[in-house]
Amino acid sequence: MEITTITELYVFVLAGFVGYQVITRVPPLLHTPLMSATNAISAISVVGAMVIAGAHYNRVSTILGFIAVASATVNVVGGFLITDRMLRMFRPAGRGGSEAPAEITAAPGTPVAASAGTAASAAPAAGSASPTAR
Repeated sequence: MEITTITELYVFVLAGFVGYQVITRVPPLLHTPLMSATNAISAISVVGAMVIAGAHYNRVSTILGFIAVASATVNVVGGFLITDRMLRMFRPAGRGGSEAPAEITAAPGTPVAASAGTAASAAPAAGSASPTAR
């Protein structure tokens, strides 16, 4: 083995170890900003992969570039979906956030309307029997 290959392998293993130690010590409160930064890095990877795929060096580089573009794009889209889902958990229900599911807002045994929060999904009046109660 050449000294360059050994040095590159050493840097790769050291970077993997340091990255693992840094990521495992991130508090849960910082996961959303960290996911956003990861999405930005993946977007840079998409651009680099597009350059490699479109450079027409040879067929192997084009195929590997296409695979890299597809993989990084899936990573970016999934990251944005996860980040959006996490951020929706912190929005108030009245300000564009998601409402609680109908199963939570309706009383047990009450028929649920198509839309959560409608009058049809409210609890029945006191003294009335639930249709599913026996």
